[in-house]
Amino acid sequence: MAIAFSSKTEAYKEFSNFHPSPMTIDGLTYKTVEHFFQSQKFPTSPELQAKIREAPTPVGAKRMGKRPSPHFRADWDQVKDGIMLQGLKAKFQDPALADLLKGTGTAYLQEASAWDSYWGTGKGCGRNRMGKLLMQVRTGLNQ
Repeated sequence: MAIAFSSKTEAYKEFSNFHPSPMTIDGLTYKTVEHFFQSQKFPTSPELQAKIREAPTPVGAKRMGKRPSPHFRADWDQVKDGIMLQGLKAKFQDPALADLLKGTGTAYLQEASAWDSYWGTGKGCGRNRMGKLLMQVRTGLNQ
């Protein structure tokens, strides 16, 4: 069985990085996983990280994370999955969210994003990294 989710689906919209889920990582509080993820692109600029962390919406945080900057980390492609996993682990420390994720049992999780072939399913041939990382978090919660 597969469960498809996105920020726009009613069922399991909580799995989206845009879902409000305040978390604290290394003493800093983030409104969503998206805020955390985007801020980590710029480790040499605490000021830019703070602006992204304080963005009013996850869409705003994502836009800031896409802007060109000399502070953008050169190793992003190598570290982005680990950073996403760190954010997801922090998010699912929330007992209600952890129960929701555990409640999916052994279902295959898919981020239903036709425009994102890395994190989502793309147009049927995406890598679905978000779904796979969520399944990894779920396994950890069930141990």
